[in-house]
Amino acid sequence: MTTRQRLFAGKPLRALRQRRGMRQAEMAGTLGISASYLSQLENDERHLTPALTDALRTAFPFDWADLAPADGDALVRALHDALADPQLPGDVPGETIERLARQFPGFAEKFIALHALHAQTRVRLDMLDETIGTSMGGDGAGGGGRLPWEEVRDWFHHANNYVDPLDRAAEALAAQIAGDDLSPRVQSMQGWLRHNGVSIAWNSGGPMRRFDPLRNHVELDSNQPIESGRFQLAYQVAALALSGPIADIVAATPLHSAAARHLLTIGLGNYAAGALLMPYERFRTAARELRHDIDRLRLLFHTSFEQCCHRLSTLQRPRARGIPVFFCRVDMAGNITKRHSATRLQFGRFGGACPLWIVHEAVAIPDRIHVQLAQMPDGIRYVSVAKGLVKPSSSYYRPPRRYAVALGCEATHAAEFIYADGLNLASDDAVAQIGTSCRTCPRTTCDQRAFPPSDKAIEVDPMRRDLVPYRIVG
Repeated sequence: MTTRQRLFAGKPLRALRQRRGMRQAEMAGTLGISASYLSQLENDERHLTPALTDALRTAFPFDWADLAPADGDALVRALHDALADPQLPGDVPGETIERLARQFPGFAEKFIALHALHAQTRVRLDMLDETIGTSMGGDGAGGGGRLPWEEVRDWFHHANNYVDPLDRAAEALAAQIAGDDLSPRVQSMQGWLRHNGVSIAWNSGGPMRRFDPLRNHVELDSNQPIESGRFQLAYQVAALALSGPIADIVAATPLHSAAARHLLTIGLGNYAAGALLMPYERFRTAARELRHDIDRLRLLFHTSFEQCCHRLSTLQRPRARGIPVFFCRVDMAGNITKRHSATRLQFGRFGGACPLWIVHEAVAIPDRIHVQLAQMPDGIRYVSVAKGLVKPSSSYYRPPRRYAVALGCEATHAAEFIYADGLNLASDDAVAQIGTSCRTCPRTTCDQRAFPPSDKAIEVDPMRRDLVPYRIVG
């Protein structure tokens, strides 16, 4: 039997309490212990017990990643995550989970592997179901393999939208260029380029960015929004400074086509540009302090609303994670053109999102923040925020681009998400019942269903008409 490793977490526990602005008595009450006991924990005179670990994970789920044990307890954490699957009924106490992992590590490893296999199978079934439904429904997708952009999207999904070596390299580059500033300024990035032999020209019209490697010259469109121009400048800096790490990552991937590899190169350049403008630890710290107020974050880092949302979805550094969020971008037709989820919510791979989701209203009413409390069929509730955005064009004959971005977290993290402040989280009536897509949604009473789920039969009564002209059975 393996001896339990004692966990002393005095310093991070005190930092957590101070960051929350809590007195010892207040935090002790939250954890169900005495103030003197908490004082002993903060001074490393006592270690965290499994019961306290459970209390911390429940009361401060966002901060638990900073307090959790190091790699020695990875098996305990992995088993806890597997048993926390919402499809498994009931709760298993942390003490029981720890005992299982330490007394029966072989069983724990097999269970974790089985759960991972089960999760992968669910994803593959959803993919197959959506693919069959799309090809049969005439949505323009044929059979066959994945398209290059799908390969790249899936690559980022399996990487959990976090690329550690690139993120750390961009963070170091930002510290070098920005100095005392939170984020590199346009002047400092232009100075870096010129110092490295790259000439720069801002011209009216033309591509947003064009680089000529023979002349070592970059041209940028001065008509684009300030945040977009700054991002394109950051892209050029990152693409040149981090070309080695980007090439190594692309070379190590099993992508099937040159187009996919080129798209991944661009995607990694965009990732590095975001990490350069919003350096990981500076951005994560600010996000926590501002409770993920996106408008305040974008003003602080001189970035756009969408750029901030996207960056928040990448904060997955081990032992320094941000709040788990989902992020997507939806166009006027309801197509999801960007997507990532570090939560248990997963997007449909094809077609649009649930029409009951607030993001569709945001497309129609731009420049206003929309907030929604929603529940998926698995019972998990999410706080979503969506904002419609309009990107201007340069001519009357080129209509502006309109879309909405959405960001959200599980309701258990609501205390860390400023947009949840006005919601009644305890009310069942205030919750919107949404799903992934009509083809996979099991709800039988949705008034806005476009078509029945592909794995259910329908019953049609010619003598009766409801809002949906059939009844789902089976």
